[in-house]
Amino acid sequence: MTIKQILILIPLLPLFAAALVGLFRNMLPRWAGHVITILGVGAAFALSTYIFNQTLNGFTLNEAVYTWLDSGDIHFEVGFLIDNLSAMMMVVVTFVSLMVHIYTIGYMAEDPGYARFFSYISLFTFSMLMLVMSNNFMQLFFGWEAVGLVSYLLIGFWFTRPTAIYANLKAFLVNRVGDFGFLLGIGMVLYYFGSLDYATVFERAPSLAATQINLWGHSQWSLMTVTCLLLFIGAMGKSAQVPLHVWLPDSMEGPTPISALIHAATMVTAGIFMVARMSPLYELSTTALSTVMVIGAITALFMGFLGIIQNDIKRVVAYSTLSQLGYMTVALGASAYSVAIFHLMTHAFFKALLFLGAGSVIMGMHHDQDIRNMGNLKKYLPITWITSLIGSLALIGTPFFAGFYSKDSIIEAVELSHIPGSGFAYFAVIVGVFVTAFYSFRLYFLVFHGEEKWRQAKHDDHAHATHVDAGHADNGHDDAHADNHDHDLHHGLGPNDNPHEPGWVVTLPLVLLAIPSLVIGYLALEPMLYGDFFKNVIFVNPQAHPAMSHLAHHYHELMHSPAGMAIHGFTSLPFFLAASGVLLSWFFYMKRPDIPAAIKTRCMVIYNILENKYGFDTFNEKFFAGGSRFLGNWLWKYGDITLIDGAMVNGTANTMGKIAAKIRNLQSGLIYHYAFAMIIGVFLLMTFFIKIN
Repeated sequence: MTIKQILILIPLLPLFAAALVGLFRNMLPRWAGHVITILGVGAAFALSTYIFNQTLNGFTLNEAVYTWLDSGDIHFEVGFLIDNLSAMMMVVVTFVSLMVHIYTIGYMAEDPGYARFFSYISLFTFSMLMLVMSNNFMQLFFGWEAVGLVSYLLIGFWFTRPTAIYANLKAFLVNRVGDFGFLLGIGMVLYYFGSLDYATVFERAPSLAATQINLWGHSQWSLMTVTCLLLFIGAMGKSAQVPLHVWLPDSMEGPTPISALIHAATMVTAGIFMVARMSPLYELSTTALSTVMVIGAITALFMGFLGIIQNDIKRVVAYSTLSQLGYMTVALGASAYSVAIFHLMTHAFFKALLFLGAGSVIMGMHHDQDIRNMGNLKKYLPITWITSLIGSLALIGTPFFAGFYSKDSIIEAVELSHIPGSGFAYFAVIVGVFVTAFYSFRLYFLVFHGEEKWRQAKHDDHAHATHVDAGHADNGHDDAHADNHDHDLHHGLGPNDNPHEPGWVVTLPLVLLAIPSLVIGYLALEPMLYGDFFKNVIFVNPQAHPAMSHLAHHYHELMHSPAGMAIHGFTSLPFFLAASGVLLSWFFYMKRPDIPAAIKTRCMVIYNILENKYGFDTFNEKFFAGGSRFLGNWLWKYGDITLIDGAMVNGTANTMGKIAAKIRNLQSGLIYHYAFAMIIGVFLLMTFFIKIN
């Protein structure tokens, strides 16, 4: 089998598996749903690993596979660009997807949509592979839209829930805003560069660097700045950057496995990957880089604050994802593209681990997601406990863990950057270290340590259920209320239940994800950041944007090795901030839980701002959604009813009716009326012709 055939198989295997299971799920036995899709994704992972090994030995490929359309000199093709960046992304995507597939066997075991879910996540894997393997903007846009479509299906997988339907519509519409900008950016590339092929566009970019374009009035704009900003608007939607971040927390309405798939290595990192791939364009616009950095810094800091007040276990991890995506975006803005991709990779493993660990806790708690109802679960869920601890330590940047190497490299790169906005960005990412540690270990302590609060929650639920049942019997409450209450009781532990560790199909992915969360940063630091791993893949102008050059010099002068960097990390400001966040969360939630309650009481204004998510949702619902409804109602009332139906359709008919009514009076039926009319008519005609002659 040739390399080209292998490359074609990698995305097609998950696609065929998704089609087979999705189309024939009612004819196939239940177990076939996971067997077929796991075999497809597993084979794609094995082949991706083989391709990755080939790229480490110098293999690269940039070739069209299929020509879809020719229009003049423009070719719309399906093609592959295989280098170290795309090969690494292929391995990460397929590995995390494989772990999610295995995990899903346990998590969705009792769900009636079992096979449909496997079909969706396999289709999602195909879409993401097409995106990262593309060698042109057309295929990139296809993969971009495909992951958006499948995420819509996955977020709204439980389509009988109104909240799930609201969440998937919200995700779809917000991403359409970003994708509109992205499409405009691709249009700019096609119009000015005359090609959609990456290599051709990158080759022509330097000659167009000084080009100015007129957008409106007499103002002149840099072509490169406008193009890069439009492309970045697409990244803001997919990678959930302020203000297009609002869809991501609500996407928690989907099943937990897709939270890991969307928020770890796949959909939300598509924007980060795209900007890194477009580094030859972004290096030609400092304005675009500065904008990217500032937006990333705002996201990293302010989304982290929101994680502090969340009580839903999945939403805490979701806001953590928003914050970490902000870190990656800041690195992109500092021209530290390799650092952003490095953090993308490490984050994929430990964030998938944290989401799947949260799902294991939810299963153990019988689908109760409120961390205030948990406590001391390490006694009952030991594997989930230790793997979640590893994920949390990696997330906060503990030395020797994977997240430390990538997160500290981002902070140092921003500190060494001279791009406008780097001062604010450094402040945001350094404060974000403390905030991340605080909310991460608030979650960890409340869930796995302390008092077993779920015992009290069980007692309260049971007492409340008895009270409601009695009220229903005595007061004649309607059946719908009783049914809703019974439904709520199933989301939590029963009076005689204890939490329990799920089966091996859940714990095995946790263990396998915990391993790279421990070691991948140590192993990959030097080749990815200071070696030739991204040579001829990511382009940086060291004269204009020297942050990476300074970072490499700093590393070789002070640290010498990954172990040296970790040891040095114990003396750094980020470590002390992270340790302070952990200690403060322990003190607040383990020793003095009265203090957070008192702070909340005295700072209700700040709490309400955070509870309302800075008002983004309220503004969107009132201004955009409310404005759209108002405009639609106005157009319906005055445009449709008054103008079209009233003036044009009914108005024309009424006018014709009035004219006909007048003409009808001439049809009297009397012969002398008609004779008189004929004589007058002949007289007028004769007068007309005589006058002409």
